[in-house]
Amino acid sequence: MRQFTTGDLNKQVGDVTDAASREPVVLTRHNKPRFVLMSYEHYERMRSGMDPRRAHHISKMPDEHAELFGEAIRRLAKGEGYDDES
Repeated sequence: MRQFTTGDLNKQVGDVTDAASREPVVLTRHNKPRFVLMSYEHYERMRSGMDPRRAHHISKMPDEHAELFGEAIRRLAKGEGYDDES
């Protein structure tokens, strides 16, 4: 997630809102996160629960996710999966 200061918002509103149209951005004040700026569409997906992304505690992860996660860990342990993906 990109971060901008509240001063950046005042000086570069176009850059900040362009970034927020692609993904939520954090607005900081005095080096502390204060606000999140996001597109209205993203907000509506979050509010309605229609956002397909989910977070799971590893002990409650669905089996199909655990298999994908395990395979990714095995690839990383072998040194694969960083720069070899296109």
